[in-house]
Amino acid sequence: MSPSAIRQRKLYEDVAERLEQRIAGGDFAPSDPLPSERELMETYGVGRPAVREALFHLQKLGLVELRSGTRARVTRPTPQSVMDGLSVTARHMLSSPDGIQNFQNVRIFFEAGLARHAALHASEEDIADFEAALEDNRATLGDFAAFERTDVAFHYVLALIPRNPIFTAIHAAFAEWLHEQRKTTLAPGVDKISFAAHKAIFEAVAARDPDAAERAMRDHLGYVSRRYALVSEVQ
Repeated sequence: MSPSAIRQRKLYEDVAERLEQRIAGGDFAPSDPLPSERELMETYGVGRPAVREALFHLQKLGLVELRSGTRARVTRPTPQSVMDGLSVTARHMLSSPDGIQNFQNVRIFFEAGLARHAALHASEEDIADFEAALEDNRATLGDFAAFERTDVAFHYVLALIPRNPIFTAIHAAFAEWLHEQRKTTLAPGVDKISFAAHKAIFEAVAARDPDAAERAMRDHLGYVSRRYALVSEVQ
C-alpha cells in the first residue's frame, strides 16, 4: 500500500500556531498588544501576507482582536465568539438536503435537556422569570413578529437557568440559524398552538416534573419540525 500523502503546511499556519502557543504559555495576556506586523515578519522570517493570514486565523479562533490602524490585541475566547465562528460552517450545513432536519434534531435534544434541568433545579426566581416570559408570549398572540421575539425569549429563560454561558451561546446560535424555520411555520392559529405548548412546558417545570417537562418540550419542537417539513413541501 502506498503511504498517505502528507499535506504541506502553509506559512501562516506555522505563524498562527507559534503565536497561539505563546498566548497559551502566558507570553501575552488578554488585552496585551502583539508585536507589530514588521516585528512578526522578522521574528518568523515570513512575509506580510503570512503574518496577516495568521492574525485573521487567530481572530476567527477568538484569540486576538483586529482593529484598523492599531496592533492586534489578545482577547479571551468567549462562548459567543466560539459560536459566532461556527456560523459560516453552520449555514453551509443548513443548506444541505438534511441540514435543517439535523439542526432541528440537535435543538430538540438540547432544549429537552434544558427543560428537564429546569424542572429539577430552577429557583423560585427562575420560575417567576419563566412565568413572566410566558405572559409576554401570550400578550403577543396575533402579532407574528412580536410573537417570534417573545418565543425566543421564552426559550432563552430555560438556557439561563443552568448558569452556564455556553448554553446561552448555543441557544442564541440556534435562534439565529433556525430563524427562517420560526418565520416559515408561523401562521394564523399556529401561534396559539405554540403558546399552548409553552404553557404546558412552563406548568411541568413549575410542578417540578422533569419527565413531563422533557416530554412537553419534545412534543412542542417535534410539532414545529413536522410543520416546517409540511410547509416546505407545499412551497
